[in-house]
Amino acid sequence: MRPETLAFVLIAIIIAASAIATVAIGFSRRNKEGNPDYDRRTKKNFTRLTLYYVVATILGFGGLAVYLYYFL
Repeated sequence: MRPETLAFVLIAIIIAASAIATVAIGFSRRNKEGNPDYDRRTKKNFTRLTLYYVVATILGFGGLAVYLYYFL
């Protein structure tokens, strides 16, 4: 496997794991008991988190593309 392919795969794995962990924490019983307002603002919270992930994904892959273009 080429280094740039490995880098793309690693970034995708990290993003997927982060998204799964965020959703798991959001739906956890402990989180709901600790912050009852969270359920009332679920749509707003998930919309904001989705936006963060989209921006992080674009920046991550953009940074990788710049690195591959200029440094490899």
